[in-house]
Amino acid sequence: MLETEISQIKLKNPLMLAAGILGTTASSMKMVVNNGAGAIVTKSFTQEASSGYKNPTVVKIEGGVINSVGLSNPGVEAEYEELLKLENTRKDAPLIASIYGNSEDVFIKTAQKVEDIVDAFELNVSCPHAKNGCGANIGENSKLTYDIVSSVKENVNKPVIVKLTPNVTDITEIACSAQDAGADALTLINSVGPGLRIDIKTGRPILNNKFGGLAGPMIKPIALRCVYQVYENTSIPIIGVGGIRNYKDALEFIYAGASALQIGTSIMYNGPEIFNQINQDLIDFLKNEGYNNIKELIGKAHKF
Repeated sequence: MLETEISQIKLKNPLMLAAGILGTTASSMKMVVNNGAGAIVTKSFTQEASSGYKNPTVVKIEGGVINSVGLSNPGVEAEYEELLKLENTRKDAPLIASIYGNSEDVFIKTAQKVEDIVDAFELNVSCPHAKNGCGANIGENSKLTYDIVSSVKENVNKPVIVKLTPNVTDITEIACSAQDAGADALTLINSVGPGLRIDIKTGRPILNNKFGGLAGPMIKPIALRCVYQVYENTSIPIIGVGGIRNYKDALEFIYAGASALQIGTSIMYNGPEIFNQINQDLIDFLKNEGYNNIKELIGKAHKF
């Protein structure tokens, strides 16, 4: 009842691990699959290793978290060795490599290095706290987005998903640029912001980088709006992400137009068991309401 597709990628259920949470080691990703995830997105990585920002990099706030990790990663060579360990896991849940860079060449070389051991790519052109011209520096510009996406598409044979930032005047413009460049699907949205928290005893910003992206339940209405608008203006599948805690949140995203969903911040509060719980609740809902498959609900909100 929960089977769905993202381009050529078939999923046993619509719930995916979002990039950045438990996507660093093969063991943690296997654990997520064992707890019901239909697909895995790795933590974002690139050609060269990076330590990111110094701690503290995450602070909990009412309604979610602010994070400024700085895209720490081991580099593509080390990442390749880790992803090799997931060959058998890919039979149960597709493996999607989240990659980033500050140029077309870096994106292409990173993608080509791991293409033979992953099922798709998610291009991170939307991180609000990236260094050196990466992340949202690209995704806030429709031409840069087009150039990066088209370059990767021309040089790989696996599906290319593009993760977009909500921190733009018109997200549909960026989404259409990605689609025109050949994107196979879109992930909406990356974190909102950047935001700031200050320690009231010291007067000092809590995060080492001062500013960070907002994630969690507080951004769900923004994420839903983005999914809804992009669904009306594009024709490729959408993966919804942003504050999903339960099956009711999941249904809202599907009604807005998402074919699949990603869960990240909620794992910090509820553990990886959240995947099995939401899957079972979705099955119960479909049975009670007389539906045969979750795909019948995609875009339902647009009928009114």
